[in-house]
Amino acid sequence: MSRGLLLAGHGSHLNPDSSAPIHAHVSHLRERLPADVEVRAAFWKEEPALSRALESFTSAVRDITAVPLFIAGGYFTGTVIPRELRLSGRVNTVDGHRVLYTPPIGSHPLLARVLIERAMESGATGHEALVILGHGTPRDPRSVTNTLLQADAVRNLGPFPEVATAFIDQDPNMRDIFSLVKAPDIIMVPLFIADGWHVGQTIPGDMQIDGAATVRDGRSLRFARAAGTHPAVTEVILELFAETARW
Repeated sequence: MSRGLLLAGHGSHLNPDSSAPIHAHVSHLRERLPADVEVRAAFWKEEPALSRALESFTSAVRDITAVPLFIAGGYFTGTVIPRELRLSGRVNTVDGHRVLYTPPIGSHPLLARVLIERAMESGATGHEALVILGHGTPRDPRSVTNTLLQADAVRNLGPFPEVATAFIDQDPNMRDIFSLVKAPDIIMVPLFIADGWHVGQTIPGDMQIDGAATVRDGRSLRFARAAGTHPAVTEVILELFAETARW
């Protein structure tokens, strides 16, 4: 029997960049995995739809691992995806398939190294303050959990003297970034899946980010690409897929 791997994403009707990294990870996974592993992607806000995702796998696939490409564990990973895929827990039987549902990638320990790599790509030397930017929402305290978790992991790995967190939709707010850390130079890495609407438009606009480095009162701010677009995220997905083989 073959195995299946489903990447569950949010998607967007307005910004194609939202799903681009997920499609890229699908391509990388197909290159890395055996030919008898079927890899698919499905989305909440675009096609192919999550509600029909399991239908795309052949009858030869017994086990399907569904990996949420989300940072936070909350409404989407706890309600929307399970509802659309008809899941009731970690291990499920749906239409003759055994569907194994993993935590979101935002909780995986390998992601801390991705954040450090993104900072280094933006010109970090290890002397700057690193600010990890999450979405956050005052409506659900779970929305910040994985951002704080990854910040702790980055502190343990080094090499930055200061590691802080900021959010676009709650405190500590990204607009206060220069008061959150003391270092003269700051690298801000968005803990987002894609360089979509927020990373590409609203965050640079709200923070008046201008070019590779924004200078204010003698201090500089560099804005990295979204963590979820890094090729190493494929390794996170592979780790989660391998773990479900033991379930």
